[in-house]
Amino acid sequence: MKKLSIAAAIVGLILGTLLIGWYGFGSVGSAMFSVGAGGFALFCAWQLVTMAVLGIGWRIVAPVSGTRRVGTFVWGRMVRDAAASCLPFSAVGGFVLGVRAVTLQGVSPTSTTLSMVVDLTAEFLAELIFAMAALVVLLTRSADTSLNEPILIGLVLALIVAAATLRAQKGAIPLLVRFGRRLVTDWFAVPGERDPVSDRELAATYGHRGRMASGTATHLVGWLCKGIGNWLAFRLLGADLDLMGGLAIEALLHVLLIPAFVVPGYAGVQEAGYAGIGALFGIPPEVSLGVSLLRRARDIAIGIPILLVWQAVEIRSLRRSRRQGVAATLGKL
Repeated sequence: MKKLSIAAAIVGLILGTLLIGWYGFGSVGSAMFSVGAGGFALFCAWQLVTMAVLGIGWRIVAPVSGTRRVGTFVWGRMVRDAAASCLPFSAVGGFVLGVRAVTLQGVSPTSTTLSMVVDLTAEFLAELIFAMAALVVLLTRSADTSLNEPILIGLVLALIVAAATLRAQKGAIPLLVRFGRRLVTDWFAVPGERDPVSDRELAATYGHRGRMASGTATHLVGWLCKGIGNWLAFRLLGADLDLMGGLAIEALLHVLLIPAFVVPGYAGVQEAGYAGIGALFGIPPEVSLGVSLLRRARDIAIGIPILLVWQAVEIRSLRRSRRQGVAATLGKL
């Protein structure tokens, strides 16, 4: 998997560079830099709002108590997204670091890991709803009748996948609880420490339809925030695109990115997706590519400071563990 991710990243970077060069580095660069400092700051600020909403969605499905934990899961989501976009990891690497960031704040490793699984399910269901709405928008706006049949097939498949996901997730809960508890023991748990949440409590929590529904609804709001951010980027670059078009492009782009989860940062795939999907809505390729690069610049501007703070927290935790280990050793002497 590691070699595959590295190879995919290299190929993606090459293809992305060739794609931008095909439409002209100057044209794409001019489009990206036309936003100005104020526009870029607004774009970044909206992304922080989006991260907060998605973090709240994770908190909703987590079996922990206390309102103070909301900030903990928002921080975990920020670390997860920063790692996935700025480090040479696939999306899976971001999931692991997000879990680690939450456990460092004192949340049970097993609860955090399994809540991540449920959170991903809720987010995926919200994404399917978002994508179906985008397909409807594309169906109503497309002048090419040859696209109608593929779009309708896509809508039916999305409904089937959503139903299958819910059914599989419910049946796999006990297995996920046992597997997750064993998995996190070597990664995050302190040796000899007992998890305060029992298997039965975890299974009951993850089988709770209310939590799943609330988490999915919150993630749907998060996807709408993502779409608004996408629309904002197009408008900042001068594209004549309405809000519904911006939401639809975001949804269709992420559908395209799902199979490319092993590619770190979706290198090249994101650029190709923007160019192709933007064309369906009449957006010039150089503008769509400018949005993709603007998005990467935003992810770096936000992600690097987040990762630096997370690394500082890791170092502090490591030092504290060493001091406790030394004190325990001295106490035995």
